[in-house]
Amino acid sequence: MEEQNNNRIKWLHLRLKPDEYQKIHRRFSKSTCRKLSEYARKNILNEPLTMNYRNQSVDEFMYEMIRLRSELNALGNNFNQAVKKLHTLQQIPEFKAWIIRHELEKKILFNKVEEIKNHIEKISEKWLKS
Repeated sequence: MEEQNNNRIKWLHLRLKPDEYQKIHRRFSKSTCRKLSEYARKNILNEPLTMNYRNQSVDEFMYEMIRLRSELNALGNNFNQAVKKLHTLQQIPEFKAWIIRHELEKKILFNKVEEIKNHIEKISEKWLKS
């Protein structure tokens, strides 16, 4: 029984203008093909192509959510550093009272930040799957 040779041994050379190449490359980058040659072969042979489409409004929303997450992290870090600094000033009674009052607020803030982070993570997972 003879084995079939599935290797591609024939070459097809194309010359393209820069704008033609850019057009093909843009479409290739939106496809699921790993190589440009695979994309070109599927196009020439009329084989089915799988394309990735992104929703621009969702992309913009995700960009804003990522930026918001970064800002929330920075805010939480700054707050935490301020409270740590105030903890070093325990000999002053007014600061001690302030620390006690704001400890609860710190916990609430951190819980909210964590809740927002979790929500952003869930949305980004859905976004990456689409």
